[in-house]
Amino acid sequence: MIYESGAAESPAAIRSLVLPILEEELVPIVQLGHPVLRRPAVPFDGQLDPEELKALTALMRRVMHHAPGVGLAAPQIGIPLRLAVLEDAYAPDPEAAEVRERTPLDFFTIINPRYEPLDGRTAAFYEGCLSFEGYQGVVERHHSVRLDYDDELGNVQQRTFSGWPARIVQHETDHLNGVVYVDKVMTRSLTSNAEYIRWAAPEIDEARRVLGF
Repeated sequence: MIYESGAAESPAAIRSLVLPILEEELVPIVQLGHPVLRRPAVPFDGQLDPEELKALTALMRRVMHHAPGVGLAAPQIGIPLRLAVLEDAYAPDPEAAEVRERTPLDFFTIINPRYEPLDGRTAAFYEGCLSFEGYQGVVERHHSVRLDYDDELGNVQQRTFSGWPARIVQHETDHLNGVVYVDKVMTRSLTSNAEYIRWAAPEIDEARRVLGF
C-alpha cells in the first residue's frame, strides 16, 4: 500500500483502506519511514459507521495485544484517522511500577484526542514504539495531563492521567500528530533491545551517567 497525502485522506479513500481489513485477525504494524506516520491524521467525522468503527477498534486491540504493546494508533496500521486504543494490563516488577508510577490502564478508545499538561512536572524514562522495532530511548514527558477526546459512542470525554498512563496517552496522541517518540528522545540514550538489558533498572541514572545524556 502506497500512502499519498490528500488522496488517502478523503472519506472514500479511508473507507477503502479500512473495509478490506475488518475481517482480518491481524494486520502488520507499519514501521518508521512509512509516510502515514509523519503526517497529522485526519479527524474522525463519521467516515465509518458505528459497526465498522467497532470492528476497526477490535482489530487494533488484537494487533496491540499480539505485538505486544500498551497502545496503538490507527496510523500504525496505515489508517490516517485520529483514533487510538490504549490498555496496560501488565504486571511489572513492583519496584519499577513504584518508580515509574505504572498502574493498570483499562482498555479504552480515544477519538480526536488532545492533551494538555496539568503542571510543570516532567518525568524521563525509557520507552519504545511498535513502529520502531528493536530500540528503546529516554523521553522526557509531562508527568500529568488532561486528555479531551471522544469515545467510540461519540460522547465527549475528559480525563486526567499521571505517571505511566500519562506517558501512554502522550505517546499515542503524538502518533496522531505525525510525531514519533524518536522526535523527542534523548538521542544518546537510544539503545537496541539487546543492549537495553543493561539499563532496564527502574531509574535512568546509571544509563545517563554511562551514555552521557
